[in-house]
Amino acid sequence: MKLTLYTSAFCAPCMQARAVLAEVPALVAGAVVEERDVAFRSAEAEADGIRSTPTVIITADDGTEVFRATGAPTLNQVLVAAAKAL
Repeated sequence: MKLTLYTSAFCAPCMQARAVLAEVPALVAGAVVEERDVAFRSAEAEADGIRSTPTVIITADDGTEVFRATGAPTLNQVLVAAAKAL
C-alpha cells in the first residue's frame, strides 16, 4: 500500500498531515509514504488531479485509489482507509 502526500512549501496544514502519515508505517506493515511537493512534481500533481495541499491519496498494491483527503486527515481516518487498501 502506498500513501502519497502532496504538499507545498508554505502550507501549515501540510506539517500536520506529514506528522500523521509519519506514524502509519510503524502501525501498518508494508505501508510506504511518499511526499511530493507540487512545485517540483507538477506533472504528477496534475495527473492525480491535485487542486490544493495537503492532499493524501492511498492506493492499494494494484494501484487502485481507496482514499483521498484534502486537508490534514486524522490518524484514525488514515488507518481505516489503509485497512481498505490491504
